[in-house]
Amino acid sequence: KKDCMDLEVELDTHFGMAHTRWATHGEPSALNSHPHRSDKNNEFVVIHNGIITNYKELKKYLNSKGYEFESETDTEVIPKLIKYVYDNREREDLSFSTLVERVIQQLVRSPLLIGVRSKYELSAEHIPIQYNTGELCSPLSDSITLQYGKAVEYYFASDASAIIEHTNKVIYLEDDDIAAVVGGKLSLHRLNRLAGEVPVRAIQTLQMELQEIMKGNFEAFMQKEIFEQPESVFNTMRGRICFDTNKVILGGLKDHLKEIKRCRRLIMIGCGTSFHAAVATRQALEELTELPVMVELASDFLDRNTPVFRDDVCFYISQSGETADTLMALRYCKDRGALTVGVTNTVGSSISRDTDCGVHINAGPEIGVASTKAYTSQFVALIMFGLMMSEDRISLQTRRLEIINGLRILPELIKKVLTLDKNIKSIADELYEQRSLLVMGRGFNYATCLEGALKIKEIPYMHSEGILAGELKHGPLALIDKHMPVIMIIMRDACYTKCQNALQQVTARSGRPIILCCQDDPEMSRNAYKTIELPQTVDCLQGILSVIPLQLLSFHLAVLRGYDVSLPLQPTLS
Repeated sequence: KKDCMDLEVELDTHFGMAHTRWATHGEPSALNSHPHRSDKNNEFVVIHNGIITNYKELKKYLNSKGYEFESETDTEVIPKLIKYVYDNREREDLSFSTLVERVIQQLVRSPLLIGVRSKYELSAEHIPIQYNTGELCSPLSDSITLQYGKAVEYYFASDASAIIEHTNKVIYLEDDDIAAVVGGKLSLHRLNRLAGEVPVRAIQTLQMELQEIMKGNFEAFMQKEIFEQPESVFNTMRGRICFDTNKVILGGLKDHLKEIKRCRRLIMIGCGTSFHAAVATRQALEELTELPVMVELASDFLDRNTPVFRDDVCFYISQSGETADTLMALRYCKDRGALTVGVTNTVGSSISRDTDCGVHINAGPEIGVASTKAYTSQFVALIMFGLMMSEDRISLQTRRLEIINGLRILPELIKKVLTLDKNIKSIADELYEQRSLLVMGRGFNYATCLEGALKIKEIPYMHSEGILAGELKHGPLALIDKHMPVIMIIMRDACYTKCQNALQQVTARSGRPIILCCQDDPEMSRNAYKTIELPQTVDCLQGILSVIPLQLLSFHLAVLRGYDVSLPLQPTLS
């Protein structure tokens, strides 16, 4: 905790470990915070990013061997297990990498752990490191010192944006890699090496700039990223859509386009916000590809052991490219022979490396816990995929042109929506003391309801539910009265009349709906408690404009309710 530390003190040390813990096992407390130790002598010290699903069995075993635990976390079993394996070694010259290898083999689902032993007599093996020039070098520290003319420093992090302030030279570790720094030298070792495998890890140069991960004049990263959406959406399209010829080229997919066109169905898999991006574009993709499109939550997809076939094409949507359930679903489908496509915002991520092909959404670093600009960029990237698939369909050319023209002006329309921030803040002033909030819509705007409700849950910690307006009379209508805040999304599209019927049902029960509607819609103004008027665009793109007011609303609600938007109480990954 900050109040327990003197942040001005300069420490004279060559080694540091730090960890921002989002509580999964055990409450947020000093006792449960990382690093964790093997014993009171701190012989082995560990910080860990991830979840160990078999920690109870390991903890029970270690308890039976006399080990006492100080915290409630799953992570503490790691240093205790390392200590146990080391103390019971069969030979004195046990290498550090072998020790770590033996321990990792006992852990189920442990993405990243960083540890140190307090004495340095253990040895380590290594595999070659490759610079951008193609030259193989080893050991790494000598190579870097020669190349850059300065002493080497090593940073281990779960995300490149955490270290961009210090270096832009990175090595992405693969699954089963073990990295060790001993005596100032880095070595990499493979946990499982296949016959004939010659592992090489390339040093890559990050293109990220430090200013991209600074807040600037904004109160929080989330607010900054909401206001970056005109640029992030433009960057997603840049170089991929030629508005003069109406051609769409996604370079990462073009070599597999024929194979994708021969498939029998598309399966889109994601978690949280990424799942909502799939829901938002499903109808447009069904129309443009003329293929059945399944949309799946990764965890449920795995729980059901969903049948997957060789002529399926599976999309894995993830901002980070490291979402655990989505990554497991990717491996599940690869084992069954499906073509795999990644849609990520992180170059070098596990999903981008492990898929057959993919699309980088190019939204820029997303530091905020709640995904905002990545959602709209995922939305646009998936629409562009549909446009590329339908290029040779004569019957769809009018529709394609309509969507492409909508994409052309989309960044400017987003800027217009962002000017409504003060209006949305005034609505938040009325709502922030409420306990619950319902968001309703249908058709292309149903995904906006789900995404808006998710944002209101995860940032201001306010109960919210996204409801399909067509299901209103099948239960949710019972919740409506004059005290229940309701947001309705009613745009001039194919569902306009049906949404008006839902509005009448809400007002008949004394509901006071806040309506997101198109500009110059007097019918909505007459029936609404308040309106947020948005520019009108193509129906399948309207969800990009309608989600932004809900992103802003969730931000303002969180501030008014006294929460730090940048430091959530619980983690969110998508």
